[in-house]
Amino acid sequence: MSLAISPAAAVIIPHYDDRARLARCLEALERNPRPLPVEVLVVDNGSSESLEGLAARHPEVRFLTEPGRGAATARNRGVAESRAPRLFFLDADCVPAEDWVSVAFRRLETAQIVGGAVRIFDETPPPRSGAQAFESVFAFQQEDYVRRHGFAVTANLLTWRDIYEDTGPLIHGLAEDKDWCHRARAKGYRIDYAPDLVVAHPSRSDWPALRRKWLRLTRESYALAHPAPGGRLPWVARAAVVTLSPFGHLPKVLLSPRLGSAAERGRAASTLFRLRFARAGWMLRQAMGRPLDEA
Repeated sequence: MSLAISPAAAVIIPHYDDRARLARCLEALERNPRPLPVEVLVVDNGSSESLEGLAARHPEVRFLTEPGRGAATARNRGVAESRAPRLFFLDADCVPAEDWVSVAFRRLETAQIVGGAVRIFDETPPPRSGAQAFESVFAFQQEDYVRRHGFAVTANLLTWRDIYEDTGPLIHGLAEDKDWCHRARAKGYRIDYAPDLVVAHPSRSDWPALRRKWLRLTRESYALAHPAPGGRLPWVARAAVVTLSPFGHLPKVLLSPRLGSAAERGRAASTLFRLRFARAGWMLRQAMGRPLDEA
């Protein structure tokens, strides 16, 4: 490949058994103007559903299969298979805004690592379920993640290849985005928030979907904390804080401009308490050495 047509950025999208949403993501990307050449890589984790039809409709996209488990492993494979100096990470269920690629180039020119906004939308007509109402208030608080907690979710994350290589790969089984960003910051790299770099993400539609999400996040957070045997007391203390947290966050539900009727706010509040109490129970199970698969 000549230097004149070498890609300036690689868009890396992990995928597993979510073909309809991946199709929506790729269609949105296709509509994006590209100020510089871009390569798009979809890295599939061995889905049961074939992607041949999508590959035929998007011949410009490289479809790869990664037998290793997890989105982190898929993202690492995408980086390894690409050569562009800029890395744009996106999730298969996200819908990038029509100027996402242009804004990504512009933002990364003056930054090292960038986390963009993740806006929540519902895939089903109203009324919202408790899970949808809860997610509309609490899911993907990217600005808060960046400014207060020093990380950005990989659903909308930009960086340079040399920073990725210096920091090291994403690690499967951890809260991979938080872990990677914290390692990058420890090396002196800065993470910025870009409100104009926007993707949309569907809300979890019901309690089982929301529960699966938070079971995974609780497992990954525990692995990242890696409490030593006999040293799990801080994790128990965190579980106690989680138990009390819905009382502090209830005003956020009651006053949120993202919610409408009193009934919708009531469903969001009920889900807030249900989820936080469940999470506290899962955390105590972890502290006792019991697997969450049984929770």
